[in-house]
Amino acid sequence: MLKSSLGLNGGITAPHRAAALAGRDVLAAGGTAIEAMVAAAATIAVVYPHMNGIGGDGFWIIHRPGQAPVGISACGPAAELATPSFYRERGYEDAVPARGGLAALTVPGTIGGWDAALSLVPADRRMPLSDLLRDAIGHARDGIAVTGNQSDCTADKLDGLRDVPGFAQTYLIDGQVPRPGARLVQSALGDTFAHLAQNGLRSYYDGPLAQTHAAFLKVHGSPLRSDDFADYAAQIVTPLTLKTSRGQLFNMIAPTQGVSSLGILGIFDRLGVAKGEGFEHLHSLIEATKQTFIRRNADLGDPDLMDPPAQDWLTDDILNNMTARIDPARALDWPFDPKAGDTIWMGASDKDGTVVSFIQSVFWEFGSGLTCPDTGVFFQNRGAGFSLAPGPNQLGPGRRPFHTLNPALAHLRDGRVMAYGTMGGEGQPQTQAAIYTRHVQFGMDLQQAITAPRWLLGKTWGDETTSLKLESRFDPALIAALQAAGHQVEMLPAFSDLTGHAGALVCHPDGLVETATDPRADGAALSF
Repeated sequence: MLKSSLGLNGGITAPHRAAALAGRDVLAAGGTAIEAMVAAAATIAVVYPHMNGIGGDGFWIIHRPGQAPVGISACGPAAELATPSFYRERGYEDAVPARGGLAALTVPGTIGGWDAALSLVPADRRMPLSDLLRDAIGHARDGIAVTGNQSDCTADKLDGLRDVPGFAQTYLIDGQVPRPGARLVQSALGDTFAHLAQNGLRSYYDGPLAQTHAAFLKVHGSPLRSDDFADYAAQIVTPLTLKTSRGQLFNMIAPTQGVSSLGILGIFDRLGVAKGEGFEHLHSLIEATKQTFIRRNADLGDPDLMDPPAQDWLTDDILNNMTARIDPARALDWPFDPKAGDTIWMGASDKDGTVVSFIQSVFWEFGSGLTCPDTGVFFQNRGAGFSLAPGPNQLGPGRRPFHTLNPALAHLRDGRVMAYGTMGGEGQPQTQAAIYTRHVQFGMDLQQAITAPRWLLGKTWGDETTSLKLESRFDPALIAALQAAGHQVEMLPAFSDLTGHAGALVCHPDGLVETATDPRADGAALSF
């Protein structure tokens, strides 16, 4: 049985071991948790490209002892040319396409987020950027051993990606899907990281690199231009927060679904469930998910267009009303539209007690698929999440689309600080709720809370069902009880990627650090 990793000098957890090792090396050299996370974020963009990249977005929540947590919203806005009429003129009346140049319509924000995060590290103790990017450069130039996860994902999504410019020459080998263990070299991406190391992270948005990207994007139909890159900067923000019986919880502001993750736990806290892993535990979390998703699907979007703001969704009156709608014995019927996404979550802490919860994504696997051969960067398709119809998520210049991404952090009443999160699009709030309640409310070991069987409510790509999907390791009696309550159950393999690649890190008041990673991924949890 897997157990949490324990240490006294810090820790890091990531869904690929190379990223965890890069972060560990920075911590061991005296770097901060923020710097370790930048090193890990750069490395995982190289070694796990189907899940994330530097052509995508990112979000941070950072705890520093004695200070209120801060968030970094590094989601790039839509291009100045990106309007519903721009897409209608090109034959798209109802939705933005999901692949190719027209799907690459928002500025890649994550590197701006790294830059903003590093600005929080005192200049006199900041490590050289070249040290933080060294592993990423080496893995890109020397080659990575392709994981089974990447190989399977590439094969599964190849029909939609094969003909997208730049994809095949970058992520196929001799025109074929790389087998697990094959060496995949990304020389151009290594050169891009070397350019950033020499010229600073801001050079991604200004200068020759941005000009190269803007020209490439324009040729392939994207509305992004060099001015869109130059005008972008990540935002340091105040996270959403919710007080529960177990502590103060934090998550990311709109346009992410952080408010849904907090809402689920706020409702569950009110239901007074006393025992974990039984019908009451799962049924209550699933029904709380439905209540929060109903509101999310109707009203969540660019925070500048939301009224009321997301924090106001977490008032006692609203959460009490949602709680009252839950039938403790029957499932609410559940047809709804899914929110997809592929992502990585990572957590880090250092010997000074700084804790980072970080998430980075390109939306779908390999994003838009559009890959610049000169830089090795592929661009996210996050803009495919916009609506062309009026509402808080309507496409428009400078607007930010709905994001499934939401890194979580908790200040627990006993003094522990917990960072946790997952990839998985629609499943992110659900998996967060499973891990948090198992560990914090019911005392399960942190690693066991992640390893234990999980569920996913709703659709998945290429599937028209809105079922409750359960990993096959659940007790048959529990499965039968959920079916008897009206849940439309569908079974998944014992360890399914559909339920996310999760991780968690807990810092204790006495300096102990626990880290845990997901056996569904290729990661490592390193405390030392």
